[in-house]
Amino acid sequence: MSVLKPRLSFWQIINMNVGFFGIQYSFGLQQTAINPLYTFLHARPEDLPLLNLAGPMTGLLIQPLIGALSDRTWHPRWGRRKPFFLIGAIFCSLCLFAFPFSRALWMAVGLLWILDAANNTAMEPYRAFIADKLPEKQRAFGFLTQSFFTGLGITLANLSLGFFKNIISGSTKTSDGQSGIPYWVFGSFFVGAICSIVSVIWSVTTTPEIPPTEAELAELRSRKRGLFEPVKEIFAAIKDMPGTMWKLALVYLFQWYAMFCYWQFVSLSIAKSVFHTTPDGNKELYEQAVVWAGKVNGFYNIVTFCSAFGLVWLAHKFSAKYVHIGCLLMAGAALLIFPHLTDRNLLFAPMVGFGIAWASMMGVPYIMVIGSIPKERYGVYMGIINMMIVIPMILQTISFGFIYKNFLGDNPLNAITFAGVLLLIAAAATIRIKKDTITDDVVVPAGAGH
Repeated sequence: MSVLKPRLSFWQIINMNVGFFGIQYSFGLQQTAINPLYTFLHARPEDLPLLNLAGPMTGLLIQPLIGALSDRTWHPRWGRRKPFFLIGAIFCSLCLFAFPFSRALWMAVGLLWILDAANNTAMEPYRAFIADKLPEKQRAFGFLTQSFFTGLGITLANLSLGFFKNIISGSTKTSDGQSGIPYWVFGSFFVGAICSIVSVIWSVTTTPEIPPTEAELAELRSRKRGLFEPVKEIFAAIKDMPGTMWKLALVYLFQWYAMFCYWQFVSLSIAKSVFHTTPDGNKELYEQAVVWAGKVNGFYNIVTFCSAFGLVWLAHKFSAKYVHIGCLLMAGAALLIFPHLTDRNLLFAPMVGFGIAWASMMGVPYIMVIGSIPKERYGVYMGIINMMIVIPMILQTISFGFIYKNFLGDNPLNAITFAGVLLLIAAAATIRIKKDTITDDVVVPAGAGH
């Protein structure tokens, strides 16, 4: 017999998701600052996809493994998911502090691998944490609260670039004596290091986990132990995967390939369309383009955290499926318009639809599939969903450099347009997913099970 989950208050759900803010601040720096940082260290544009291989590869290896391990974990003091939040946040903070001290491209690339592994260790159990804690009726609110904190964290990360550029000048030197990373980058990464650990500690200390029943503890103890058992469990879960998740995988193939294209080339696109420069051209203009990309990304994430809770209402009223289709259509249209804008202020207009779509991407697909996942496998299936995200990213890092050079004319504007087309295809693929229904749960008072 399963334990009835307590209905949590608004502030209890906020507290449990505050840690997602720090994780997403770090992710915001990866979206906007890492690729320009690579170019400051003299990386070529066509090499950017391969230099971003760390994110999808660590996601592919780390998240399902952490998910399977957290499903098998229980400690009376530390719980099931929270130990992984803490470990990930500690290493994330250390990497963010070290990142701007990179003096060569290989050092920055190496730190990104460690940073992404830490982020994935912290982020994967957070999705399962929502499913563990909340009754079905509140899961939409829980997942879209994470979208809210995604928008808030990434917004502050992006806007911090412009803030620190206005007050800090100068730059480091690379190992060969050339101009390297601007000093204003340091401030953004140092703030990220603090946010990562402080926000996770807040959630860990304010939110107890629901302890397993005696039957669930007995089942945990009966599971086979060994180094390869979690790996076997991942493959077994893939074999038993619900049909809804297979259909979501097709949506994610186009959606996340497109998003990786956007993040890698948005700074280069703005540099070309608005500032008429490249990383090898006017350095001051290119730095302005990087800052402006941060403002654009910050703006769409403001839209994300403003719209996230509205999507909860829409998902309940019209179904998560139709909400996600509409959001992907807006995102695709935004990226088709974006590269044709030459006025820097007009760049914000299409980002309204893109920001709403980003809120959907970070929460709504989980609403579509969570009802088909057995609760004892929440962790491993959340890890598998992340595999669906990172496999398209791996394909992008391997293939897009060739596509960019040979089919898109080495033109970052074409890269953004290409991403827009893929998002429209993702919207069409979402039609195949069965319409979801959200039912009411019978719940016990909020203090139970703690």
